[in-house]
Amino acid sequence: MAVQINPSILSADFARLAEEAKAVEVADWLHVDVMDNHFVPNLTLGVPVVESLARATDIPLDCHLMIEDADRWAPQYVEAGASSVTFHVEAAGAPVRLAREIRAKGARASMALKPATPIEPYEDLLPELDMLLIMTVEPGFGGQPFLDIMLPKIRRTRELIRKHGLELWLQVDGGVSASTIERCAEAGADVFVAGSAVYGASDPAQAVRALRTQAETATGKASWACDH
Repeated sequence: MAVQINPSILSADFARLAEEAKAVEVADWLHVDVMDNHFVPNLTLGVPVVESLARATDIPLDCHLMIEDADRWAPQYVEAGASSVTFHVEAAGAPVRLAREIRAKGARASMALKPATPIEPYEDLLPELDMLLIMTVEPGFGGQPFLDIMLPKIRRTRELIRKHGLELWLQVDGGVSASTIERCAEAGADVFVAGSAVYGASDPAQAVRALRTQAETATGKASWACDH
C-alpha cells in the first residue's frame, strides 16, 4: 500500500497560495479545506479559489468539503478542477448517488466521518467510494490536537476494507504530525493530511519527505499491511 502525504493549505499563507502550493510539489496531493460557516464554525474558500489553484499547480487537488447541502455543491468542485472530492456523510442526503455523480464527472469520490460518527452503518457504501476520511479532530479549525480515541475507529475501518477486498484509500485528517503519523499508519491509514506540521516547518518540502518516511516505516511493520 502506497503512503500518500497531503499538505493542507488551511495552514498556508492565503495571500500566497500559488507559491505555497509550489513549496510542496513533492507531495502526492494538495488538500483543500472548504468550510461554509454553517456545517462548521469557520469560513475558508470556495469554487473560484479551487479553480485558481488548479491552474496554478500540477499537484492534484483533494477537496474536503465541510459544507451543508453537499449533494448540491460537491459536483461543482470537480468542474472547478478537483481530482478528489470528499463530502461529509453527515451533510449528504443521498451519499451513494453523490459518490456516483462525482465519479461520473471524473474525480475520485471520498466520504468523511466526524469523530462521533461510527463507520459500521456505512459498511455497505464502501464499494461506492475511492477513499474514506476519518476525522481525527472535530472539523472546522486547523491546529487542533490529535484525538487518540480515533485510532480504534481507524483499525475497524481498515478491517472492513480488508473484509470486502477493496482498494479503498483510508485518509486521516487532524493533528497529523511527526508525533502522531506512525500511530495512524499502524492503525491502518495510508493517506495523511498534514497542515501545520508541513506549513509550520522551515522547509515544507522536507517536512513532507520526513512524514512520508515515518509513515512508510510504520506501515512496513503494521500487521494490516503485512497481511495485505
